[in-house]
Amino acid sequence: MVGGSSGIGLATTRLLAADGCRVTIAGRDPDRLVAAVRDCDGLGAEVVPVECDTMVEADIVRAVEVASEGERLDIAVTVPGGGTTMRVLDYPCDQFSAEVDRNVRPVYMLLHHAVPRMTAGGSFVAVSSTAAVFSTRGLASYRAGKAAVDALVDVAADELGEIGVRVNSIRPGLTRTGSTPRIFENEELLSKFLDNQAIRRGGEAEDIAAAIRFMVGPESSFVTGQHLTVDGGHTLRAMPDMRPPVSS
Repeated sequence: MVGGSSGIGLATTRLLAADGCRVTIAGRDPDRLVAAVRDCDGLGAEVVPVECDTMVEADIVRAVEVASEGERLDIAVTVPGGGTTMRVLDYPCDQFSAEVDRNVRPVYMLLHHAVPRMTAGGSFVAVSSTAAVFSTRGLASYRAGKAAVDALVDVAADELGEIGVRVNSIRPGLTRTGSTPRIFENEELLSKFLDNQAIRRGGEAEDIAAAIRFMVGPESSFVTGQHLTVDGGHTLRAMPDMRPPVSS
């Protein structure tokens, strides 16, 4: 579980541990990893922490080795991503490329190193975003990165089905995590989001975790190359304008 020490990743770790899965959680913050292991204590299965920078290949390799114990791996999930709120022409070119890479590189590296450890029945899940499927004014780099994630999932699922490995993504809508307090604490901005949702509430990490649990579990054994949207009906309507004001 890359990004398993907080938010969506931790909520998913709790579900999988309660199911009896040995879960390796990979993240950069050692204190947060320790707290996550403590949070999962008593759920019924071992939770193993690994310090990991998701942009560093050697760290991903080490996390996969720990998770597979040098042998077999059944499930691989990657959560992290992100981007800067900015008008589309204001990104410095190197920053734009780096932010796209921040979203798709961890997915490819985990796919590249985890799938060879999997046997038939293995499941790979990438956390994408509703940003992959509609215009996100003010979040161009994030949208481009998440669209790339879903495109990679399509091709990987198509190719890896022949060895019995399933590849899918989850597209969360607005979800309460450590990366979204700016929205949830701003009543005006939060209202703009909720006005564009059929179900008028923000998502919780547990909502997304349940979808991931479905995609890695036996209930979805005939599902691959799919992008499950968990957004309260947000994509039925539109994304609010996230662009910062024009500089004077």
